[in-house]
Amino acid sequence: MTVDRATPATSAETWSAGAGFRAVAPAALARAVLLGRGAATLTAAGTALRLVPDARSLMLAAAVAVLTSAAGLAVLARNPYVVRHPVPVLAIDGLLTVAILALDPGIAYFCAAAGASALAGVVIGLRALPLAAAHAALGYRVAAQVLATGPDHAEFVLAFPIACILAATGAAVATAALRRHVELSVAVVASAQRAAAADERARLARELHDSVAKTLRGVSFAALALPQSLRRHPDLAERLADTVSTGAAAAAREARDLLDGLRSDEPTRPFQSVLADLCESWQEDTGIEVVLHLTPADPPLPVRYELCRILQEALRNIARHAAATSVTVRLSVVSARLTLTVTDNGRGFPVPPSLVTLRTEHRYGILGMSERARLSGGALRVVSNPGGGTSVEAAIPA
Repeated sequence: MTVDRATPATSAETWSAGAGFRAVAPAALARAVLLGRGAATLTAAGTALRLVPDARSLMLAAAVAVLTSAAGLAVLARNPYVVRHPVPVLAIDGLLTVAILALDPGIAYFCAAAGASALAGVVIGLRALPLAAAHAALGYRVAAQVLATGPDHAEFVLAFPIACILAATGAAVATAALRRHVELSVAVVASAQRAAAADERARLARELHDSVAKTLRGVSFAALALPQSLRRHPDLAERLADTVSTGAAAAAREARDLLDGLRSDEPTRPFQSVLADLCESWQEDTGIEVVLHLTPADPPLPVRYELCRILQEALRNIARHAAATSVTVRLSVVSARLTLTVTDNGRGFPVPPSLVTLRTEHRYGILGMSERARLSGGALRVVSNPGGGTSVEAAIPA
């Protein structure tokens, strides 16, 4: 089989949220807060090294802040749902902040207090404001001690404690917004999944009604007339029995074709790869060469299914009637239309002005392809002449 196809497009992956999806937003922002606190403390400590006579306590406090942030990140990576237990989280974080205060009542504490306030805002929302206010009050005491040693840059030192209030408020608002976004995203995904399931059931019901159900209904009518015919019209009974047998075989074949069609598409794989596999399998069964020209495309699931069935029916018709030696299958996207074209070099046939007239000739294959294209919002075009091969084109809005 000759294949000409572009690089497969990357398929987007979806996820379904479990019972703990509400912890996604707090866990993500808690990671950001811990990273920010560790980086800010380390940066501030490095900047202040030249401003203090003894930097040992400052570096020790910065090391404690960085290590505790790393430990918090490790805990969140292992169990992000820990944010759903705010009391132990805030208690441990508060003890660590006090420890940093004891080591260095200065810039390291200001960074730690702002980070603790932001973490509280992430975990408990606006209820963190009293805790942030306590950190701010303690921060002003620290600021007073700092200013007592030197009044330089008093405006900056006095502004540090306010950062606790701002950090708690900003973190609470950001967490609420992100949580709402996650909830809306989950609702959209769930709605799409329900709609897809409903479409799948409706499509399966339509397939069963149009194929197996009609055949079984005819078998049922023949079976009902069979007992009475056995007594009065043995010849008719024989024909009815043959009808029942033929109908049962046809129903089994239609059910098998339906199952094959349902299994033909794998939504997680690129659509052009699915079409290539269908053509390769058909080529192995028939020995007829298939040349592929496939453009990457990602149509909706119902359209994928209908196009797969159109391709299968077109190839089945070629094997039964065309006496072809070569088939070309082309998938293209042009002017916002997705087009699947199957062309053979077989014997061809005269195409009637309207495909509906094929029903009277009991040629349901092309009619079924036309109905599938129409159900997908598109149309089917058949071009053929006796001795000139046949081209079947299904054009669907992309």
